Amino acid sequence: MAFSFQVEARCGAARAGRFVTPHGEVETPVFMPVGTVASVKGISQDLLDELGVQIILNNTYHLYLRPGVETVSQLGGVQKFMGWHKPILTDSGGFQVFSLSALRKIKEEGVEFRSHLDGSLHFFSPENSIAAEIGLGADIIMAFDECTEHPAEWTRTKDSMELTLRWAARSKAHWLANKHRVPWHAEKTRERGSEQYQALFGIVQGGMYGDLRKESAERTVEMDFPGYAIGGLSVGEPREKTWEMVKAAIGTLPEDKPRYVMGVGTPEEIVQYVSLGVDMMDCVLPTRAARHGLLFTSQGKVNIKNAQFARDEGPLDPNCGCRVCGRYSRAYLRHLYQSNELLAQVLNTTHNLAYYLDTMRRVRHDILLGEFASSRSAV
Repeated sequence: MAFSFQVEARCGAARAGRFVTPHGEVETPVFMPVGTVASVKGISQDLLDELGVQIILNNTYHLYLRPGVETVSQLGGVQKFMGWHKPILTDSGGFQVFSLSALRKIKEEGVEFRSHLDGSLHFFSPENSIAAEIGLGADIIMAFDECTEHPAEWTRTKDSMELTLRWAARSKAHWLANKHRVPWHAEKTRERGSEQYQALFGIVQGGMYGDLRKESAERTVEMDFPGYAIGGLSVGEPREKTWEMVKAAIGTLPEDKPRYVMGVGTPEEIVQYVSLGVDMMDCVLPTRAARHGLLFTSQGKVNIKNAQFARDEGPLDPNCGCRVCGRYSRAYLRHLYQSNELLAQVLNTTHNLAYYLDTMRRVRHDILLGEFASSRSAV
């Protein structure tokens, strides 16, 4: 099988499991660093390996525009292109097209949009979005969806959900007819002795309406995808509403397939999502915050720009075993940031990712031992 998933332990709703892809296994729950343009900002692939990153996320929209799907495909797929030989997940580009609200037109066939790079006109349909994801060659790919704006009326949200469901069916049909075109199909099939394909996940939408979220989940599950994502969150809604929408959808998703909440959250929040039964998460927060001098530690958030750290010779986080905390002082990290040194971004990003990954490792360990703390139950 090209993709499989199993749950190894449960503690309440929280699950510890693993899934197998053509480019390796991933232990869950897992946090996926975001490498939008085939690069996790501020950190190299060898450092990602050292940190224990298992899977990263690339974005179809950005790679479609530059360097182009054909280029990546001819070079053997995004894994070979970026020198990353572990699993990769690609978003379909639906969220990025959504963010171009002033530069796009949505219709039944797909979305017409203008490039944020040069203003050139492009068109994404479920079919050519999936074709792009096949050409890029990630292990897990996402159905093309419409991310509903917030706020939106119930009727508008219902129409958007229905469109996403129709697009999901078209996405799956195109993938089934063309899945053998993935750049590494023949190579991985020979290597593993069985047919190797990508896994296409469906996406649950429904805006900020619990009834629509539940309906979207039920009808997406009927299409029988190997995994399911809950999308359309972190679009300006209150955090309490985010929790409510995840809860409305997740109870309908199958127990024997991975559940992925897209685009969340803080270290505390990803633990809470695990307590709801979420297996996969991604977020730009650890890398974006690092570039602005905001660092996550066991003692709370640290704004390394603050003058109080100018002569602080202590480590950033005395409870962290990452290479940054083991070598550099808070004073030095502040100096690098104040001096606008590129090394500041590298070290800050390294630490923040290490903190997120260590958080997930601890959570998985607790679940396997049956000790996932009741105090971590979702709000």
